[in-house]
Amino acid sequence: MIVFLDFEASSLGKRGFPVEVGWVAEDGSEESHLIRPAPDWDDWSEEAEGIHGLTRETLEREGEPHDVVARRMVAVLTGHALYASAPSWDGQWLSRLLRAAGLPRHALRLHDTEEAQREAVLATLAEAGVPAEQRAGLAYGILSAALAEAEQAGPPAHRALADAKQELERWRELRRRAAGAAAQALGGR
Repeated sequence: MIVFLDFEASSLGKRGFPVEVGWVAEDGSEESHLIRPAPDWDDWSEEAEGIHGLTRETLEREGEPHDVVARRMVAVLTGHALYASAPSWDGQWLSRLLRAAGLPRHALRLHDTEEAQREAVLATLAEAGVPAEQRAGLAYGILSAALAEAEQAGPPAHRALADAKQELERWRELRRRAAGAAAQALGGR
């Protein structure tokens, strides 16, 4: 199953750490967890706090222990196709969380959301019967238009679950657009 995942972090520095994780699967199941920092996690940016709105005090008070969140992620997400809109950043925070919990840093692997989008569009066009020689051009147009719209929509919410849900909705919308484009292309024969 496809799952979209997002982290919020304490900073964008080398020692930044995850403060929140959220994910949503294509079947609509979802989870979100505030993460209580590990004892040696101390890199905090007020700028990052201003973006996501989570204070260290909130994490200490309301967050779940980092190792509990890491084990939950491995239990629920192993075997699924995991996608993130910023896989290098999110992968860094995922790795930091897993290692701090004593788990292998590659227990879960993230892929770029753009891969899921492209694959969904191409698969939808193929399933509709669009000839192979037309698929790439149609897919490029659909994906380019969606990217331009996403850039105009403004920044994400910077809360993990909300951002993951936004990625799922974009993926679903791209599938709808691909189905519409396929119907139009095939109707013109």
